[in-house]
Amino acid sequence: MRFELFVARRYLRGRGRGLVSSTTAIAMGGVFVGVAAIIIVLSVENGFHKELRDRILGATPHVVVSKFGYAPIPYSGPEDTILAAIRQTPGVVGVAPFVYTKTLFRSQNAVEGGVVRGVDPQVEGSITDIATSIVEGEYSFDSTGVVVGVELARVLSLAVGDRLTLASPFGGTSTPLGYVPRARSFRVNGVFDTGMYEYNSSFVYAGLDDLQAFLGMQGKISGFEVRVQNVDGSGVVARRIARSLGVPFRATDWIAQNRNLFTALRLEKAVTFIVLVLIVLVAAFNIVGMLTMMVIRKTREIGILKTIGCRPAAITRIFMSAGLLIGVIGTGLGAGFGFVVSWLLNKYRLVSLPGDVYFIENLPVQMQWLDFVLVCSAAVVITFLASVYPAYLAARLQPVEAIRHE
Repeated sequence: MRFELFVARRYLRGRGRGLVSSTTAIAMGGVFVGVAAIIIVLSVENGFHKELRDRILGATPHVVVSKFGYAPIPYSGPEDTILAAIRQTPGVVGVAPFVYTKTLFRSQNAVEGGVVRGVDPQVEGSITDIATSIVEGEYSFDSTGVVVGVELARVLSLAVGDRLTLASPFGGTSTPLGYVPRARSFRVNGVFDTGMYEYNSSFVYAGLDDLQAFLGMQGKISGFEVRVQNVDGSGVVARRIARSLGVPFRATDWIAQNRNLFTALRLEKAVTFIVLVLIVLVAAFNIVGMLTMMVIRKTREIGILKTIGCRPAAITRIFMSAGLLIGVIGTGLGAGFGFVVSWLLNKYRLVSLPGDVYFIENLPVQMQWLDFVLVCSAAVVITFLASVYPAYLAARLQPVEAIRHE
């Protein structure tokens, strides 16, 4: 094998004194560009996914426990038996009751639909990060107060201290003139920004007692918010809670709550990987052409090698070794360059993003070693396979005809 590798290196070097010939450099460059592009793009995608995941976890409970159809659940306070059963489930570190309903928001200037969530301010901070997302005012439900999303506040032209009217079809009254929905005015105590447009544009948080009174749900709640010790194991904890409580309760983890989003993200990453692999495939075709031309140029030398006793298998190994060297060197350089660029982007935040378009200000980057392994392995395998056909052509050459070749 040392002989075959030695000959392969000589063929790749060419006739000059350089490390490699120009055609070899072009072939390696194709692999280099493809691998570097895949690693950089996947690292940026991983960064976006991590930022999105963190924003979702900041505004969403890890697990939500409710009855099917969000039927009201009797609730007796901190000593409630259902709350105690959830709290005793292995992996649970926090539980809080909540009331949830869709409603109509009305200010002096506009009307908008959305969701209001009643929470216990004493324990909500241990479940979500809404309390730390306040950008104006304070996280307080005193004086029948609410906190609203920054985008919703913009649409409704709300500022801290303004009045916001909530109108709900639940608990309304029937009159001779028709059904009148229940309405109540709340004071805007704060404005929050989770970094997620969906929450910022449609969510309002109110005190649990205030919303229960508004909806006529005294002594009842919509469900329980649960925080788990291991976020990645929230699905396991959700199944434990569901088994413990039984029908008609259900427990939904944060991934299931955002199933469509995460499915789309996984599909996006897979499609991106496939598209970028096409760059490596183009480089592989370049390698096929380069090695085929090498076989044509080295036909006479191949004939001499066969004449002195070099078997067809050895000739095959020479050209397959050449393809493997191109793939390994190009992949190694591409992976190294991709790592350096990704590290610089992550370390120094070199690329800024418009804050009014994206939910982040700088391009996020997160490198994953599994991506490096998969990309490098795929690139080496593809370039190695690209050398099979030229190696087969070289092995088929007849010694006498090869020596006569001009």
